[in-house]
Amino acid sequence: QVYLAESGGGLVQPGGSLRLSCTASGTFARINDMAWYCEAPGKQREKVAVISSGGSTNYAESVKGRFTISRDNAKNTVYLQMNSLKPEDTAVYYCYGDFVFDFGLGYTNTNSWGQGTQVTISS
Repeated sequence: QVYLAESGGGLVQPGGSLRLSCTASGTFARINDMAWYCEAPGKQREKVAVISSGGSTNYAESVKGRFTISRDNAKNTVYLQMNSLKPEDTAVYYCYGDFVFDFGLGYTNTNSWGQGTQVTISS
């Protein structure tokens, strides 16, 4: 079992910043990719940023230059620093992880999601 605890959402004015955090807990052997997704009202969930276990990153075009994803492997935590926020960034942000389990018969991958944290950009 894996539990992803998100924090850091809130209400911010346009141009402001927020930092989201997501800490994973459970009996996994390791974490491969971790990512942040967002889901705005009436829209499908979409990937915002992803980071590999080695630190390679990829971003949606809409957030390049404004958002930075990072992770602390020792703390099983992924962060999303969000700067120059725009009203269109308003969404529920979900943490995602690709977890590897070792049950003694080989490795098994399982994807898990956090509960989501609301980010609202409004004046």
